[in-house]
Amino acid sequence: MNNLLNTHMQQQFGDFLLTDAVRPGPGVPIVPTEGYRINRFRDAETGVSLPVLGISASADKVFEVFFDLLELLGERAHAVLETSHDAGGDRHVDLRRGDIDLPVLMSHFCDFEALLLNDGFTGVAVVAADKRMEVQLDEHKILFVYARNLKPFRRVLRGHGIELVPELRLISEAAHLHHSQPHFSDEFNQLAARMGAADFDSVLSDENGMAEW
Repeated sequence: MNNLLNTHMQQQFGDFLLTDAVRPGPGVPIVPTEGYRINRFRDAETGVSLPVLGISASADKVFEVFFDLLELLGERAHAVLETSHDAGGDRHVDLRRGDIDLPVLMSHFCDFEALLLNDGFTGVAVVAADKRMEVQLDEHKILFVYARNLKPFRRVLRGHGIELVPELRLISEAAHLHHSQPHFSDEFNQLAARMGAADFDSVLSDENGMAEW
């Protein structure tokens, strides 16, 4: 039992380092590793189908990779903040801010880097204002990219030494636990206020889906 508990609390797996946000379940059903895979997302309501990258990046580089991916979205974007603080169970609340300068948004993210990296109850998605492209950093600190043309995003990943692993399994796909700190709830509210993000009903897709704007 103690060995299982110690493994569950493990943060480093070889060269791969987890953030403080999430840990694999007891017995480590999925061993965290770096890489990316390519799948296809289809929205059941709109019929839109897009390729999607699922990216597992080590904690020491995930924020830099996130920013490099964001820069491919253009000068203006829409943003979604997701929180499961105080939501209960598996529910979460989405807050939206439309049409914001991407450099301004990224500046806000820099100020709240610790929250975005280490809070297992906070996720963010950024959608290009004039193209069907989206970059997510979800509650598990997994990156997702939705775009018709994935080549520019894949070049970013190669530049960071992140390689294609077709059968990559993500930590969210097996038993795992989310971790947070009491002050992160307040910091989430501060970030939302800084961005001017608010709650809108029935405007967003389910987790890991494209946002509807």
